[in-house]
Amino acid sequence: MRSLLAIASYCLALCALAAAQGEGENEAAPGYEFVTCGSVMKLTNAGTNFRLHSHEVKYGTGSGQQSVTAFPEADDSNSYWMVRQPHGKPPCRPSSRFKNGSVVRLQHVNTKCNLHSHHHRSPLSHNLEVSCYGSGGEGDAGDNWIVETTGTEKFWLRDQQVRLRHEQTGQYLYSDRTHKFSRPIAGHLEVCGAASRGTTMNAWIAEQGVFLKYTPKPKSDGAN
Repeated sequence: MRSLLAIASYCLALCALAAAQGEGENEAAPGYEFVTCGSVMKLTNAGTNFRLHSHEVKYGTGSGQQSVTAFPEADDSNSYWMVRQPHGKPPCRPSSRFKNGSVVRLQHVNTKCNLHSHHHRSPLSHNLEVSCYGSGGEGDAGDNWIVETTGTEKFWLRDQQVRLRHEQTGQYLYSDRTHKFSRPIAGHLEVCGAASRGTTMNAWIAEQGVFLKYTPKPKSDGAN
């Protein structure tokens, strides 16, 4: 786990540098088209164009855990997430790619907790609450999400829409412009778990960030 946390810190520094310089990250280079284990990225909601976000603000209802929202500003470092192996599984190999149907965990880079859901009700829409849970990257099985590509893609690709289905509840990571917070997080949208599938409000795009180049397993380990 320490190696992935070191990667996250390094990637976050690179993200800040790239943002300051207005540069992309090898977008056309072979191997960089995949979302890979250890990559740090922002996830943009396809329906709202807001970014998946967390911060040290706790919910006043429900679980009382750290809140997860959607935020419009592109340059906020609290919107960075690192892709890791699911809870309860061995670490994924850094730079390995994720197939359609893979189970992943998304760790919030700044606060080291994980994207999480459970059966508490969300504060605005009263769907299922989505929170940020755990400490130092360690939480529980409620941190596991299934990647579902929306087209014919066999792997999770950058700049392509995917849906994230919560493994325990079966609900999709969802946000819309109808449910907007006021103080102390005015302008943020609610993020929740919802059953709706045929909508862009639960489609997410991996965009800004630092993506580790996909490399196949060594031949001695078998095919990747």
